[in-house]
Amino acid sequence: MSLFGLGRNQRTFRPKKSAPSGSKGAQLRQHIDATLGSGNLREAVRLPPGEDINEWLAVNTVDFFNQVNLLYGTLTEFCTPEICPTMTAGPKYEYRWADGVQIKKPIEVSAPKYVEFLMDWIESQLDDESIFPQRLGAPFPANFRDVVKTIFKRLFREFSLIDKKELAPLHELIESIVTY
Repeated sequence: MSLFGLGRNQRTFRPKKSAPSGSKGAQLRQHIDATLGSGNLREAVRLPPGEDINEWLAVNTVDFFNQVNLLYGTLTEFCTPEICPTMTAGPKYEYRWADGVQIKKPIEVSAPKYVEFLMDWIESQLDDESIFPQRLGAPFPANFRDVVKTIFKRLFREFSLIDKKELAPLHELIESIVTY
């Protein structure tokens, strides 16, 4: 058992995505890094003066995807199909997967399978230059903010896994590290 990902499911753990060096996205990424270290969270998430809101959303979407990807990578051995047979958020909410393209009608899948579908879907959105343009000055689609909202809504579902009672061994491990 490894907290640092040895034996991770390579289908859900992905290499970190980044903006091309020298691009507007890379400049915004530097701004995020600088403001996050300031201790002022409100300033860290505020759109910098004179910047394009869609560029800012794109950079933060990629960054959040990377962060969730790393976090989930530490959970894969604690959340197997046997331990997490459904994707839930507490006893009242169950999430079913549908991407609207390959799977049109929502289907019940295990939490790891849901996350695999989710990460594949998000990665395809991030790699689609008609949605997340890589060229400086390339236009964003009219529905860009709707796509970003859907990505964030689905990514937040992954956080529900961290709080599951089935992940008690992970909670115990974290507690022992924190109190050491």
